[in-house]
Amino acid sequence: MIEHRSLEAAQTRRAFLGRAAGGIGTMALASLLHRGQVSAARAADAKPSPVAADPRASRGVVKPLHFVPKARRVIWLYQSGGPSHLETFDYKPKLAELHGTPMPESVTKGRPIAQLQGAKLVCFAPQYKFQKFGASGQEICELFPQIGSIADQICIIRSMKTEAINHDPAHTFMNTGTLISGRPAAGSWVLYGLGSECDDLPGFVVMVSTGKAGQSQPISARQWHSGFLPSRYQGVRFNSRGDAVYYLSNPPGVGPEQQKDIVDATTALNRLRQEAVDDPEIATRIAQYELAFKMQTSVPGLMDLSREPKHILEMYGTNGADGSFAANCLLARRLAERGVRFIQLYHRDWDMHGAIKRDMPVVAKEVDQASAALVKDLKQRGMLDDTLVIWGGEFGRTPMAQGDGRDHHIMGFSMWLAGGGIKPGIAHGQTDELGYDAVKDVVHVHDLHATMLYLLGIDHERLTYRAQGRDFRLTDVAGNVVKAILA
Repeated sequence: MIEHRSLEAAQTRRAFLGRAAGGIGTMALASLLHRGQVSAARAADAKPSPVAADPRASRGVVKPLHFVPKARRVIWLYQSGGPSHLETFDYKPKLAELHGTPMPESVTKGRPIAQLQGAKLVCFAPQYKFQKFGASGQEICELFPQIGSIADQICIIRSMKTEAINHDPAHTFMNTGTLISGRPAAGSWVLYGLGSECDDLPGFVVMVSTGKAGQSQPISARQWHSGFLPSRYQGVRFNSRGDAVYYLSNPPGVGPEQQKDIVDATTALNRLRQEAVDDPEIATRIAQYELAFKMQTSVPGLMDLSREPKHILEMYGTNGADGSFAANCLLARRLAERGVRFIQLYHRDWDMHGAIKRDMPVVAKEVDQASAALVKDLKQRGMLDDTLVIWGGEFGRTPMAQGDGRDHHIMGFSMWLAGGGIKPGIAHGQTDELGYDAVKDVVHVHDLHATMLYLLGIDHERLTYRAQGRDFRLTDVAGNVVKAILA
C-alpha cells in the first residue's frame, strides 16, 4: 500500500514537474495501452498482410524505420549444443580422405580448442553421406531429406564464426552480441526497436524442447533477458505442454470480473506512484499486468492444437502440444500469425562429444521434418516473404575426433536462413578443405545480427540505448550487413 506520507516525501522539484504534466502523461499512457493493436484472436483468423510500405507503421523507438523492411518478424530455430556442420551442411571429401591421420599442425597451431587441449588431434571423417537437393543443387547431409526438400528456399551460410568456445558464453554471444552476461537479447533489441504487433501476447516468446540424444546442456533464462533495456522487452518463456505460463488459470472462486477489479486497482496505484517518481519500470508493470490479464483469454486458444487440420499436424510430425520441437514449430507459426515479433525455439540435443554417428540420426529425425514444415507452412500461408527464419546453434564441431565424437568449434560452422528478404537456393561462404576455418565470405555473429536488423528495417549502428555512461547496441562496435545473401 502507498502511504500518503511517503508520497509527500517524494515531492522533489522533478516530481512536482512530473505531476504537473500528469494529465498529459496519463493520456499518453492510455493511448499506449489501448492503441489499435492487433488482437491475437482477430489476427489468427485474418489473412496475413504484406510488409507495410510506409516505414512509419513502426510502434517501437525507431520511427520512422531506417530502411523499407523486408521482414516483420523473426523465428529463430536455435539448435542448442552446437550442430556439426560436417554432418549437416558442409561436406568435406578431403577430411574423409584423411580420416584417422594426424590433423595438420599448420591448421590448428595457436587456435582455441575446448576439451581437446593437449590431446593428439586426428582427422575424423564426415560420418554420413551428402546429397544434392533441389534445382539449386544444395549439398545437404542425407539425414536431412526434408530440409533438402526446401533447398531452393534456404540460404546456407557455411562460413560462420563466433568468439566463445564453451556453451554458456557462446549462447550469450550468439544471443546478445557480447560475452558479458546481462546484456539485452537480440529479441529484446528487436522488440525495443519495432514494438509489438500484438495486444494480448508478449512480443518476444521463447520455447524449449529436449531431445533423446547427445548431451542436453542447460539454457539460462538470461539468454532472453532484456538486460538494461526496460523489462517489458524481455522474452517470455512458454511451456509447450500444459499451461503455457504459470498461474494462467484463476484460482477457484475468482472469475474474470474479480480479476479485472484487481488489475484495475493495482494499475490505479501504480499510476499514482508513476506520477510521483516517473520510473519506466512502473510503466512496464502497468502494461504487463494488463497483458497478463489479456493472456488468460488469448493463450488457451493459442495452445489448442486440436483446431489444426490433421494434414497440418502430420506435416509437422506432431499429435499436439506435446513439448516436442515439432509441436513448438507449429506453435511458432501460430504465434507469428497472432503478431508476435520475435519467436525463439531452443532444441537441446546437439552436444555430441561422443557417439556422433549413433546420435545424429536421432536428432535429425527430431528437427528435420518440423523445420522444413515450418518454412513450407509459412510459404503456403503467404507469410514466408515477411518472416525471417534462422536455423543454427551457438557454434559448430571440430574436424578432429574426440573419441567417436567431436569437440566444440568456433572457427567455421554453418547456419541457414529463409524468407524475409533472404536470397533463396544459395550457399554463401566456405570453410577450408578440412572444415576447420572459414576462409571465404566470412560471416561473424555481429554480421548476422546486423543483417537481421537490416531486413527488419533497422540500421544496426543507429539502434542504441544509453546505459552506464555509454551508448550500447546489439552489434557492439562491429557488424556488417551481408548484402550477398539478400534477395
